[in-house]
Amino acid sequence: MKKIAARLWRIIRGPMQWRVLWLWHSKFMVGVTGIVRDQDGRVLLLKHRMWSEGRQWGLPTGYANAKETFEDTVVREVREETGLTVKVGELAHLKSGYKLRVEVAYEALYVSGRIEVASFEILEARWFSPDDLPEGLQDSHRQLIGRQRF
Repeated sequence: MKKIAARLWRIIRGPMQWRVLWLWHSKFMVGVTGIVRDQDGRVLLLKHRMWSEGRQWGLPTGYANAKETFEDTVVREVREETGLTVKVGELAHLKSGYKLRVEVAYEALYVSGRIEVASFEILEARWFSPDDLPEGLQDSHRQLIGRQRF
């Protein structure tokens, strides 16, 4: 049976192999977070409408779209949620193991724009000193902000 399966695999080659692999394997959503800092070292935090009461503050976060790089997801999410333009830097965090989700976080630098919250999802957006973060900040986001950069 293994020999037959291997022979069939070699016969179907190319795009058909990718379709079979896609059908066979689990599908994952990718949650992407931006740790956006300004030139003074302050961090951009958003108060999210849909998050649990008392835990609504967090970093700009969203899901990657098909054919979108994770870096482009950070830029898009920050722009959609705040109107700001950012430049994405180094990968800060990568975690798998959730049921159907992978989490990715990147450092990002504020480039231009004024905060304009027009998104249904966001109640407020503000810059915070890493030493003076608000109550109700997600613990995982607090850890991302305070992580040691090399």
